[in-house]
Amino acid sequence: MASTADFRIGLCLEFNDQPHQILDFQHVKPGKGPAFVRTKLKNLKNGKIFDHTWNSGVKVNTIRVEHREHQYLYSDDNGYVFMNNNNFEQVSIPESLISNGDLMKEGIVVEIVFDAENEEPLSATLPAKVELEVTYTEQGLKGDTATNTLKPATVETGAEVRVPLFINTGDKIKVDTATYTYAERVK
Repeated sequence: MASTADFRIGLCLEFNDQPHQILDFQHVKPGKGPAFVRTKLKNLKNGKIFDHTWNSGVKVNTIRVEHREHQYLYSDDNGYVFMNNNNFEQVSIPESLISNGDLMKEGIVVEIVFDAENEEPLSATLPAKVELEVTYTEQGLKGDTATNTLKPATVETGAEVRVPLFINTGDKIKVDTATYTYAERVK
């Protein structure tokens, strides 16, 4: 059990009989009336994000979770299949539990959050940046690098990202997984 005073980003709790994670919170003490806590919660079963307001001091049930690194192997009809590099066990995770799954390529190491009591996967998180090869983009013009103009490019996983004009087909780039934006060119 925890109270609203124990809230922190990343805390997993049970809300409406579903596991949720706190993405953001703010303690508010208005000039008139009791204090309360505004939170942004993510449902770990279906990935939906919503806002909820709690009265200050309310008790909630916390969920004990474990973060484990797994290597992405392949995808099939059941979702994505990952392997634990320590004991070589494989786990299949539905597509709805993985944010930015279209940026995953085989062999990438992701962090999977498991419910420690049930050994049930709750979510998977990609690294902050991934290296991908550009498979298609329009040809840029020579000398057209003075402005911050971006063009669409398709990467090897099939995802589309916006890249600067000097990026060509075959270039390797780093992509920010949170925003689908170009980070840098890989030499």
